[in-house]
Order: sequence, then structure tokens, then C-alpha cells
Amino acid sequence: MADIVPGAEIIFQTRRKPIRAAALAFLGGILLVQQLPELPSLWWGLALLPLLWLGMHRSWWIFPLFFVAGVVWAIFRAGLILQDSLPLTIEGQDIIVVGRIADIPQKTEFGQRFKLVVTQAEFDRKPVYVPRQILLTSRDVTFQPRAGEIWRLLVRLNRPHAYQNPGGFDYEAHLFRNRIRAKGYVRDDIAPQRLDDGTAWLDIDRLRQNLGDRIRAQLPDNPYSGIVVALVNGDSRGLSAEQWQTLRRTGTIHLVAISGLHISLVGGIVFFIGRRLWALAGKTVLRIPAPVFGAMAALLAACVYAALAGFVIPTQRALIMLAVAMSGILLRRRFAHSRLLAFALLAVLVYDPLSIMAAGFWLSFAAVAVILLVLNRDRIGAGQNLVYKWGYIQWAIALGMLPLMLVMFQQVSVVAPLANLVAVPVFDLVTVPLCLAGALSLGVLPDAVAGIFFHVAAEVLRLLWKVLAPLSELPFSQWSQPAPAWWALLIGTGGAVLLLAPRGWPARWIGGIFLLPLFMARPLAPAMGETWFTLLDVGQGLAAVVRTHGHVLVFDAGPRLGAFDTGAAVVEPYLRANGVRRIDTLIISHGDNDHIGGAESILRALPVGVVLSSVPDKLPAATLCQSGHTWNWDEVEFTMMNPITIGSSRANNDSCVLQIRSQYGIVLLPADIEARAERQLIARWGARLRSDVLVAPHHGSKTSSTPEFIDAVAPRFVLFPVGYRNRHRHPNVTVVRRYMERGVHWRDSPSSGALEFSLDADGINYSAYRERHRRYWYANNAP
Repeated sequence: MADIVPGAEIIFQTRRKPIRAAALAFLGGILLVQQLPELPSLWWGLALLPLLWLGMHRSWWIFPLFFVAGVVWAIFRAGLILQDSLPLTIEGQDIIVVGRIADIPQKTEFGQRFKLVVTQAEFDRKPVYVPRQILLTSRDVTFQPRAGEIWRLLVRLNRPHAYQNPGGFDYEAHLFRNRIRAKGYVRDDIAPQRLDDGTAWLDIDRLRQNLGDRIRAQLPDNPYSGIVVALVNGDSRGLSAEQWQTLRRTGTIHLVAISGLHISLVGGIVFFIGRRLWALAGKTVLRIPAPVFGAMAALLAACVYAALAGFVIPTQRALIMLAVAMSGILLRRRFAHSRLLAFALLAVLVYDPLSIMAAGFWLSFAAVAVILLVLNRDRIGAGQNLVYKWGYIQWAIALGMLPLMLVMFQQVSVVAPLANLVAVPVFDLVTVPLCLAGALSLGVLPDAVAGIFFHVAAEVLRLLWKVLAPLSELPFSQWSQPAPAWWALLIGTGGAVLLLAPRGWPARWIGGIFLLPLFMARPLAPAMGETWFTLLDVGQGLAAVVRTHGHVLVFDAGPRLGAFDTGAAVVEPYLRANGVRRIDTLIISHGDNDHIGGAESILRALPVGVVLSSVPDKLPAATLCQSGHTWNWDEVEFTMMNPITIGSSRANNDSCVLQIRSQYGIVLLPADIEARAERQLIARWGARLRSDVLVAPHHGSKTSSTPEFIDAVAPRFVLFPVGYRNRHRHPNVTVVRRYMERGVHWRDSPSSGALEFSLDADGINYSAYRERHRRYWYANNAP
């Protein structure tokens, strides 16, 4: 361990220098770096020299030593990734790349998505540098790459850029953590050329893909084949949306991933079997003790199982944790459980400090800590039966993970303890062994014989689903709320630990009181007469939220891109993060995908009072929006200004146009209207069009924002809801210049993320989420 963790030899000199404090300090240093908008200089590493000397003479200097070590280590590793960036000069240009297909390509509604490890690239017939790992998509149905193959492709790449919204998933962080430093698509100007089929050498990813194909061939049209494949090779992309929903609502989603639970299960089974078999011969234990042989066999089996999952980051973390757990056996020493957990934490962070960016890191360590806390007779109770003990552990895990779940996901499964009580034994004692037995049989037995194991596993899953599906459909199965504040997290965590304290601990019941702040914190809301307006970042599309003192309006829902839509990925998380449980009015301005695409998900996720649209036939229970329709909420007036007349084409000019007017300011949402509709609005409304905040018509297209319209509205702010480097080249340069010549302050979605405006007694103020929440891995995009 001293060779693994820098400076670890210091903490082995005396028991007074605790590994636990060192591990937490190292974690704290890495956490600090992850909150910074810019990566600090590595010169901070010079502080390690005096701290190292002090730590060798005074034990309490261990904490600052490891804290600074964590900071420096995170800076160093993150800096290496940032250096592997796409040059700005070739962003958006046609580049020829040669590389190996890494991981299993994912089929989408429009073609393929796959990861490419680049070995060479050229631009304009000259060698250029591109990041080592890139993420590509292709719409060519004839292009069917397989893992391990070498291809020559014509691609167009961009730097990683993703939506940035309160409550939303940080996809840029996800790409950064996975070392993907460019993404793009395959161009068809030059046909893809396969240079090597990859069969000349052993490729783990190719083996995984072939294994998945053979399993699916044995389970044709079986709805549970995706889960069986996921348990064997880690490819969980075959699960249906309904199955993901069931697993999410019952808190059993961790069971379909090859992670710590399953790897520990495989390691444990092989350990006990290997130890028994090694001891049978008798003389073998004289050379290698049976427990040591069992530990080595367990680590080997765990490595093989992790390889089947492609050695993805969660399996790497699980392997390290298992290796640390087995170290006591291999070294023939006894370690306290908390020390082993601290060693595992240090080892994982040294191996990959960016693992803290994944929710799985926190959940896996928290779950293990809770189990270690309760797994003794003082807490569970001597003489209790196995079912009681198993149920107590599930309750303890649910309670111990509660604060983390609310902070990370703003929701928690209420039925998770009951669902896991049944599902974990079924998965780990029946389904996973059956799936692995089938996978091993594929190598030595005919596929039809090996398929028996997969059929039995799928049948077990079908029976289990008869339990999970009804639980997920219960109206109270999932609790959702805004994320609690940091102080509520600290108090709530203390409350959970107190409730899990040993029997006889004084005043354990107070822990329940300490949990209350987790549920009582509520986001702020506008006062009477105030308006809070948010233009969400949905790329090349439109979605906005208007909040008054007691009402919520959603204007458009952003695009739908295959199975992904911004209604579910952006709008719903934003509303939940702000404590919104009901939408009073949903307006879908017109039928273009970039405005209506996410509407179905919004209607399914939250109750909606009124739905207005210029295309009511495309939405359930919707009514036609009409010019002149006015209503008042909380001293704020809402006026529908368009469509004045519904055209036969029902196109952009028929879009619903909404104006929000309060005593503190006016907001105008003209959707995708073009010059003709702008002239009609001027003729119909005249000076009433004047607004302080304007969302640019049609994303800043040259077909809109005529000089006459801009003069009629006379905005102080104009907002361009556009996608990063979008193919329409919105906003048009001439249009932007037109606003700038009139002194209008302008912002766009790619450089700002979500734009949040408050219209109140202090005037009109706004904040850009990408700036307010900036992290060092964000793309540095000026407007």
C-alpha cells in the first residue's frame, strides 16, 4: 500500500497517525478542485515538501499533508485530460481519422453511436492532432462497425459541449470523466473503409459483443434478454424504457450493472470454492495456505468478470475495493473494517481521482460503510433469524443512503427496502450465477445447451418482475423533492448515523428529528407581482419557464432526438429542482420538433392544468391559442398576441406568441414567427409590443427580427436559444449586428446555459447558469 499511495509510508510508522483521517483529507482536496471554475497551477505542489517534513514529526500534520496531496493529484490528472483537447482550428472541419472501435457500438433510431480510439488523423492532407478518444455517430444504415475493428473515416468533430441547466445532468462532466475529448459524426462524402477486422488479436470488447449477440440469439423476442446480456457483458443498452422505469422507481437499478455488488459476489463464491478445493489435496496448503489461494483465485475471477464489462470505471473501482479487502488475507494480517475501507478509498482516488464525479463512487462507498456499521451482533441482535437480519440491512442501507439520494437525484424510492429484500437474493443467488454459467457453457457446449441457462434466468426475471412492476406502479413508490441545502445534508447525515447507532446508545430517536431538515427545505418563490423567467438551455430548440407567486407556465418543450428528449432531460429536472409539482399552463407554440419534441414527457411527468397550442390536434386535451386571450396570475398579466389568423400551412408564422407583463418588466416570447407575422403583430398591437426581455424570433434566423420589429419591441435584452455550432448557423450575424446597433444586450444558450431573469422591485436582473456554476472542464465559449 505504501507503493500505491504517495506518502503512505508515513502513516504506517505509528498507530497514532490514522489512515482514516488521511483518506478523508485526500478526498477533501480532490473535492475542492472539482468545485473550481479554473484549474490551479501545479506550483501548489511545492507546499507538499514542508508538509511532508512536518508530517514525519507531528502526526496531526497528516491531515493538511494529504489534503494538499489530494489537491495536487487532482490538478495533475485533470490537467493531463485537458491537454488532450481538439484544436480550435479544426473544430467543425472535415477530418480523416484512423482508429479502433472501442466498446460495443450502440444502435440508435438513426444509426450507430460508437467510441473510437484514434491512431492517426489528417486535415487538408496534413497530419493533425485529435484527442485519443472520440465519440461518433453515423446515420448510414449500411455502416455496421463492430468492436475491435480498425476503420478509416471522414468525420466532423466538435469539442464536448452539452446543456447546462439547474437540476440537469452534466453531460460535459460525464464526457470529461470518461476521457472523451471530442464528439462528432461520420460524413458520407467518403465511404467508411474497414482496414482490419480485429480478429488477429484478442480484443475484449469484440469478445463482449460476440457474447451478447450469441445470448440474444438464444433469447429471440424475449423481453428480458437485455437484462441477461447486461449481467454477462455489462452492456445494459438493451433494456426497455419501461424496465429502466421499474428499476428506478423500486431502487433496484444497481442490480443490472456489473459493479461492486456482483463483482464481490463472484469473488466471494470463487474464494470459498477455491479455498475448499485447494485444501482437499492436503499437501498443497503447506506451500500456499488455502485462504491465500482462495483470495488469489477470487481476484482472478473478479478481473475476468470486470473484463466482460469492458473494465469500465465502476468495475475498476470495485476491483480495487475487492483487492484491498483481500489484502488482509494475502498479507495474513487482521485489519479493522474501517481501516480497510479507508485504504480502499485512498487506492481508488489515487488510481482515478475523477471517480468522485460519478454518483456510483459515493453510493458504493456509502453502502459499504453502512453495512460495516450495522453488521455486528450489537446492532442487529444476536439470535435473530436470517430474514430479519437481511431486512434490517436493507432498511439500514435505505436510511444511510437517504441524504445522498436526495442531494444527487432529488428523489428516493420509498419501496426500495422491500424491493431489494426480494430482488438482491434473486439476482445474486440465482440470476447472476445462471447467466455466468451460461456464458461459460458457450465456450464448451453447443449454444442450444448453453441457452438453457439463459432461458431459466429470463424466466426467473419474469417472475421477479411480477413483484417489482406492481411496486413501481404504487403512487407513493417514489418521493421527489428539491435538493436539500448543504447544511441540511450535514444535519441529516448525522441523524442517519445516530439512528443506526448500536443498541443502548442514548437518545437515538433524536436522529429522526435531525432528518427533518432534509424534507423541510423549500426553494424560494416570487413574491406577489414578481416574475421569474428562465430560458432553458435545450440546444437548437426552445423551452422556457415562467413563475409567479403561485403559478407556473411552461412555454415549449425543446426537441426530441430519438429516445432522448429535453422535456424529460431538461424541463422536468428543472421544475423538480425548483419544487414545482404542477404546471398550470403548458403552451406549445407550434408543431416543429424543436418546440414540441419534449411535450409528451412533460405531460407524463407532471399534472398540467391547461394546454394551449397552434397545433392542438397534436397534443391531448389541448385548445387553440388565439390572439387577444388574456389572463392574470398574482398581479401579472399574460397576453396571447398570435396567431392573429391561422394560415393553411400552420407553419412558423402561426406560432403562439406570449407576452408577460408585470409592474417590474415585460417579457415577449415570439417563438418561430418570421417577417410576415412580425408585420402583423406591429399592425395589431403597435406600442403594446414594447418589452424589456425578448427571446429572438426563430432563434435569430435571417428570416426574422426585422428592423421594424426590433424598433417596435425596443428590448433591453435579447436571448438567442440556439445549439452549439448548429447547422443553421443561428443566430445570423446580420441579425446580431442589428440588435447591437440598437444597444440591445444579447446572450445565447451555448455560452450562457440556462438564463434566469428576475423581474422585481430591484429591477431586471439575470444570471447565466454556465457562468454561475462554471467548472474547469466546461468549454470556454464566448457569445
